Amino acid sequence: MLEKVFKLSENKTDAKTEILAGITTFMTMAYILAVNPSILSATGMDSGAVFTATALAAFIGTLLMAIFANYPFALAPGMGLNAYFAYTVVLGMGYSWEYALTAVFAEGIIFILLSATNVREAIFNAIPQNLKAAVSVGIGLFIAFIGLQNAKIVIGGSTLLQLFSVDKYNEVNGVSASFNDVGITVLLAIIGIIVTGILVVKNIKGNILWGILITWLLGIICQFTGLYVPNADLGFYSLLPNFSNGLSIPSLSPIFCKLDFSGIFSLNFIVILFAFLFVDLFDTIGTLIGVSAKADMLDENGKLPRIKGALMADAVATTVGAVIGTSTTTTFVESASGVSEGGRTGLTSVTTAILFGLSLFLSPIFLAIPSFATAPALVIVGLYMLTNVTNIDFNDMSEAIPCYVCIIAMPFFYSISEGISMGVITYVALNLITGKAKEKKVSALMYVLAVLFILKYVFL
Repeated sequence: MLEKVFKLSENKTDAKTEILAGITTFMTMAYILAVNPSILSATGMDSGAVFTATALAAFIGTLLMAIFANYPFALAPGMGLNAYFAYTVVLGMGYSWEYALTAVFAEGIIFILLSATNVREAIFNAIPQNLKAAVSVGIGLFIAFIGLQNAKIVIGGSTLLQLFSVDKYNEVNGVSASFNDVGITVLLAIIGIIVTGILVVKNIKGNILWGILITWLLGIICQFTGLYVPNADLGFYSLLPNFSNGLSIPSLSPIFCKLDFSGIFSLNFIVILFAFLFVDLFDTIGTLIGVSAKADMLDENGKLPRIKGALMADAVATTVGAVIGTSTTTTFVESASGVSEGGRTGLTSVTTAILFGLSLFLSPIFLAIPSFATAPALVIVGLYMLTNVTNIDFNDMSEAIPCYVCIIAMPFFYSISEGISMGVITYVALNLITGKAKEKKVSALMYVLAVLFILKYVFL
């Protein structure tokens, strides 16, 4: 039956290899079950409900990938997109999380329509390759910056930003924290980054997840020995899982179907929607092409067969994810870990999906993991995204300058969309003014985007 459904022999694989590959993929991306609730709860969303939504979105999306495309790729709420959702749209621009979920829902509907045609691929091809790489690099820096802030390694101060110290932390926040609450967590986060780095260098499977768990375990040891003392008034809680309700699944009701359609025809909504579209578009297709190239799945023209099914799985998963209450669901680059273990078909995806489904019953564990333990994951994921800087042509300044603007704008302006906007505007303006636009065949879409972004700054 498995042979018939997944065409194992045709793809030169077997059931054992596929199942082991699926387990490997789950291990490398299960950190999202701890990180996503931590990030989205900053908006006021219930962290337990977000955990359930995260696991369900990953389960549904990854299963759809197997059904629609028979590929070994896994999906979950994406890093970078969740940061944009929480820190830019909600905390930065002041919109409600319900409004942000509506933008994600609209993005999913649009992607379903685009994926049913070839438009999504056409849009991807219209954006310069260097700028695509720059977006990934900028998001990497932004995510790492958020990780450093969540761990309190970087705090506010007279120089806008400064390295943590207990005295400076108390001065900035007007509190009376001590080494035994905030101080020890900063130290643990730094240790966690080092530990995760060692695991990455050693190429340990599931290194990011193990980094989170080891950092958390060290925190629990500190709590038992009295080095860490919970202080709920300052936001430092017990690190021990709460099993008082057994292994029940947290209710989705606080965030399920909480969409806010008021103001969806405003220019601001369109800007938010486009940023989700833009980042998800490049993230998904870039991941699909990159991972499939590693597995020799591309045809002689460098294209991915059945890519339409893969894109449709991504689009439907995003739409469903928004309804159940999470940020954009997208294909994870960590799928490469399963592919490297020999995964070649949808059986790998089905295995990963089942494990995400089973993880629903482990919510007390994942919800007890503190932000200082997930911070190392954000820093290391930022590193992975930063490696795309090598794909930017720094010999051509008309390419390098817009990419540079795009990259630095994201962490410095605390906004992914600002980086995209400024990158596009700078690219079009520089090449147009210097007479290189015709030579580079700058697409009509780029001109349209540049004009729209300029209008955004003029009128908003």
